[in-house]
Parts: sequence; structure tokens; C-alpha cells
Amino acid sequence: MPINEIKAQTVLKTLKRREALGHYETVRRLRSTISAVFRYAVASGVAETDPTFALKDALIKPTVKHHAAITDEDRLKEFLRALDSYGGKAETKIALTLHILFASRPGEIRKARWEEFDFEERVWNVPAERMKMRAAHNVPLSNAALALLEELRELTGWGALLFPSLSSAEKPISENTLNQALRRLGFSAEEVTSHGFRTTFSTFANESGLWSGDAIEAYLSHQDKNAIRRIYNRAGYWDERVKIADWWAAYVEELQSKTDST
Repeated sequence: MPINEIKAQTVLKTLKRREALGHYETVRRLRSTISAVFRYAVASGVAETDPTFALKDALIKPTVKHHAAITDEDRLKEFLRALDSYGGKAETKIALTLHILFASRPGEIRKARWEEFDFEERVWNVPAERMKMRAAHNVPLSNAALALLEELRELTGWGALLFPSLSSAEKPISENTLNQALRRLGFSAEEVTSHGFRTTFSTFANESGLWSGDAIEAYLSHQDKNAIRRIYNRAGYWDERVKIADWWAAYVEELQSKTDST
């Protein structure tokens, strides 16, 4: 059909077929993609309106599923105690610990490459293509993180990846590797997931009252919708993010020492 002849009901009928299968998130993305095509058509002068705009409330909204996370100090102590006695591969234990310290997304830490780490400048430069918002992100390295990286370098420093899979040195471990380790530690999927450590960090950082909300968001690599503020966030909050990294590492270490004495 010529795009200027496609009406809202035609699009709705198409989306409803997928919605009937229960694929609500897919439907949401399809509507968004179709809308982008129509907006381009309007800008190009071959269509007059975007008919998907009227369909927002006609479709079932997908349920937002929050990642299970530890947000209680006593429970975090228990987790750190379990992690300290983890009997699996040393690389996996280090991956989980760095994951906590960096508050990174699972894919960012799993696919990390040695070339991205500047040990002299104490920074991990995560390339844009591996970031959710496709913008490069710099992670400050605390003393604790540097020590773990040095330990890991003895194990996997011979290759390009920090955490290569068992099947191929060219492929990283899977997210399932981290989640399986969490299950092995005795924590269910309803209690914690690898992605949930971002929520753990955010909870404790915000509750501490020590840091600005903007700096915490920058630490989590959350993108500000305002382009000017986004540029400032990358530069202006770096010093505070370095302090946050040191504070968070010390806090985790303190909780770990408390578990040792109980």
C-alpha cells in the first residue's frame, strides 16, 4: 500500500495480531518503529500524519519487570560472606566483585577487554558500542578494583578479554555464568540477578546522603535527556564519581570485614 493510504486501523489490526500472542513488548517496539517510518514519510512530503500516535492507549502496555536486587544491609553482608567463600572459578568470583564495585550492566563487564583499561590514569574506558545508550562511558578504578584487576591479569591477561569463555578465548562468558554463580551461592532469581547490583549500588549510594543524585546517575551511566546537561555530567561529575568509587569499595570492604567477625 502507498504509505499515505495506510490508516490507524490498518496499523492497529496488524499490531493486535501480535498482541494476541502475548508479545506486548514486541508490539510496543513495532509501534515505535512504524511511527519512525511515518515521521520520516511526513518529513519527506509523502505522508501527512503519523497514524500510530492515536494508538498509544489502544494497546496493552507491557508490565515493567524490575531486576531482583539486594537492598538490605544485613542481606548484603550475607551475600558478601557467601561470595568470599565461593568455591567456583576465581575469574567468576572476581567478575561478580568487580560487577558490584562498578555497578555496571552485565554485558559491559562480561565483554570487557584489557585494552580498555588505563591503569596509570585509573580508568576503564567502555566503548560506545557496548553501552546501552551508545555513548562511551568512563569508570573510575578504586584501589580495590585495581587489586582485583591485577589478580585477574595473572589468570587471563594473556588474551584480549578479561573473562573469556571456556569454549573459546574469542568469546566472553555469558550472563548465565554470572547468574548461575549467584544460584550456586544460595541466592534465588527472586532475590538477586546480575543486573540487580546496579540497584544495590543506587540504593546504598542514595541512602548514604553523601553524594548528589546527578553524580550517582552519572556513575550508573544513565543518560540525561538534556544534551547540555549530559555533556556537563560527563565532565563535571568525574571528581565526585572517583570519590564515590572509593567510598563504595570501602563500604563493601567494611561490610565484608563485619561478616568475618560474626
